[in-house]
Amino acid sequence: MPWFRLTDWEIGRVNIEEEQKGAERAKYGTALIKELSRRLTQDYRKGFTERNLWYVRDFYMTFPKVNALRSELTWTHYRLLLKVEKEEARNFYVRYLHKHL
Repeated sequence: MPWFRLTDWEIGRVNIEEEQKGAERAKYGTALIKELSRRLTQDYRKGFTERNLWYVRDFYMTFPKVNALRSELTWTHYRLLLKVEKEEARNFYVRYLHKHL
């Protein structure tokens, strides 16, 4: 698994589990993402825009088991999979991509 994919997943996990205390949505969610974006950008690097943090948050919510992530899939693949609402359909596409990449 590429380190940056694990980093994205971990940021999503921290956002949900530690910042939101496991809740699907924090009452102050938009402000939380904005502040997290500011801190991460200041401390680490570019790429921690608010939009990207919403994606990594959704990434963790959609794929909560890190060992189930596929190293063959790119961030673009995962972002497209986030749009598939039904878990069964999303799992079908993950298996398909895994087989055909």
